[in-house]
Amino acid sequence: MNVSEIAKLAGVSPATVSRYFNNGYLSEEKRKAIQKVVEETGYRPSMQAQTLRTKKTKMIGVVVPKIASASIGKVVEGILSVLNTKGYQMLLAVAQNDPQKELEYLAAFNGRQVDGVILVATVFTPEHKRLLKKLSVPVVIIGQQLDGYCCVFHDDYHASYDLTKYILEKGRTRLGYISAIQKDRAVGEERYKGYLDAVCYMGREELAKRFVTASFTVSSGYEKAKELLEQYKDLDAVICATDSMAAGVIQYLNECGIDVPGQILVAGQGDSDLARVTSPPFITVHYSYEKSGEIAVEMLMKCLDEKEKTIQEVKLGYSIVEAS
Repeated sequence: MNVSEIAKLAGVSPATVSRYFNNGYLSEEKRKAIQKVVEETGYRPSMQAQTLRTKKTKMIGVVVPKIASASIGKVVEGILSVLNTKGYQMLLAVAQNDPQKELEYLAAFNGRQVDGVILVATVFTPEHKRLLKKLSVPVVIIGQQLDGYCCVFHDDYHASYDLTKYILEKGRTRLGYISAIQKDRAVGEERYKGYLDAVCYMGREELAKRFVTASFTVSSGYEKAKELLEQYKDLDAVICATDSMAAGVIQYLNECGIDVPGQILVAGQGDSDLARVTSPPFITVHYSYEKSGEIAVEMLMKCLDEKEKTIQEVKLGYSIVEAS
């Protein structure tokens, strides 16, 4: 079978069949006629032939720092939901929280046949910035803001600020904070700055120094909860940069026989399932992770369609989610 034969069976022109396989505009009647023939014959177009003809691979490279993450899983779901409707496929690269691996994957995508790249970013080293400038295909960044690039990111600063203020207004005045690494500008630096500015605004400047830094795991949250309570025995609330850290804090407090939230209130960020299944559930912040993936693909499609590059930046909102 070839395009001409499919066209003859469907009663349309070969050009119409080509538009069908390239997601071009067709009347619903013609689309259904072609789809019927395709399903009956089992016809599949040659990807190699399409690539040679259109100069497009219909492949998008996606680089993520890790896969065992609820937030990144939601981002990938958002990416896939739009790619599938556009007729594109995804090549997923998992860097395992290794910046050097991210660089290797970006270089590999640059040298191989993908039409564009989506980078779910955590840190930007000078090497990252140099390599991004060299990419020969469009790139969209998710989760971080970087000047000169299309980005979809979250209002991490104000989310953490409002969460901290919210907890202070609940009457909790002896807070502690568990931060992510400061090299991660969004989750580490911006969320800690939100906490810092909120306690200062509320006249509790002495709380600014009450913080420790953890990695993005439940076990690290557990360890850092112990460290924080050994330093500040009067804590009545712990705010965490992520839900996984918060789950670890609650595990430690439960083992110590400390009433949560009676004695110590715990809050995380990310609105993951952990916030609801941990006993007891904890306050968290909802970020639109899936939406960020959807918007990133739309941005990338626009870059692929335009001859001149247009830089877009989208900052997404947030909401505080009470424990339930």
